[in-house]
Amino acid sequence: MPSPASSPTCDTLAVRVLDRNEDHHLWNNRGTWWCHYTIHRADHTSERVRISLRTKDRLLARNRRDQLFTELQEGGSRR
Repeated sequence: MPSPASSPTCDTLAVRVLDRNEDHHLWNNRGTWWCHYTIHRADHTSERVRISLRTKDRLLARNRRDQLFTELQEGGSRR
């Protein structure tokens, strides 16, 4: 039986960042920037999440993505 310390009991945000790619987790769909990421659940399932950043500006999209990830890492839920 696994110990409680080795068993995750909450969701985990999966964020892979490549330093050379400033647009990680972003994609442009017909002019609007979107953010996508994966949440790994404690029950060993995962959920891919896509959120519109509601902007056509790349720099604003990066800022909104960074803010979103900060909120998620602090325990907030955005879906």
